[in-house]
Amino acid sequence: MSYGQGGPQSQWDPWKPQSQQPQQPQQPWGSGGDDGTPDWAALAEASETRGKRRRLLFIGGGALATIAIGAAVALAVVSANGHSGPSGSASQLPSASLPGGTAGTAPSFAPTSAPPPLDPKDFISSAKKDTAPLSPETLFPGTRLTMGDTVYKKGATSDTTSCAGAAGGTLPGILTANGCTRLMRATYTHGDVAVTVGVALFDTEAQATKARKQTDDHSIVRSLSGSGVPAFCDGATCRSTRNAYGRYAYFTLAGYTTGKNVTTKDTQVFGAGDNLAEFTFQQIRHRGQAQASAAANR
Repeated sequence: MSYGQGGPQSQWDPWKPQSQQPQQPQQPWGSGGDDGTPDWAALAEASETRGKRRRLLFIGGGALATIAIGAAVALAVVSANGHSGPSGSASQLPSASLPGGTAGTAPSFAPTSAPPPLDPKDFISSAKKDTAPLSPETLFPGTRLTMGDTVYKKGATSDTTSCAGAAGGTLPGILTANGCTRLMRATYTHGDVAVTVGVALFDTEAQATKARKQTDDHSIVRSLSGSGVPAFCDGATCRSTRNAYGRYAYFTLAGYTTGKNVTTKDTQVFGAGDNLAEFTFQQIRHRGQAQASAAANR
């Protein structure tokens, strides 16, 4: 029996159970015809198709690699710009420290304290510390005094260690009992209004304060006339004030040079007495400031 040639061929009928499908003769793989010659056109076409496929794969892989590199560069740039994550919050750089030290440590210095400022009142509260030159000319300098819009002319001045002799009413006994050592006076005028200022000195602030508390409406300094100022407040009603600061007690007596009595409606007289009392207080206070400043600079 030979294969593929001769003999009767079996008939296959799909409707007959006993019939068989004829077998087709097998040809070698890649045969291009009955003569066994390869199909070169088909092979070339297949080779070209495979080359195109490889090129496409290469191009696609290169593009993916480029995208991946670009993404890495972008991430590096974002990280260098100080951002982290989608929130965009600034990244924390590591803290730097100097060799041999701890990062963020401030230099320390030994604690120091400045001496407390000197209190000017201390220098005018006792005779031991209140040693600056003192006279009617230092307390009441110049020939005129301007307070606000009012100009006062300075008249006579006096200085005595007999405090009781320059006082009137109940004041002489008070000054003597509390150890007054000196009493200076000066008179100022504006028109027909005259004011005498008297400053009594004590050794301590406590003595001056006690003397001030013992005074009453009848404790007055005597008016001082002279140097163009006529006598005033000898028998007429006048207005007086009493104050103390440090070791100083100071008094004013204001009235008319015409002998007219002072009433509560005479605001010019009240204003003059208040102006001279304020000026005297500032002069005493200034003594304390000047001595405190000099002591601080020594």
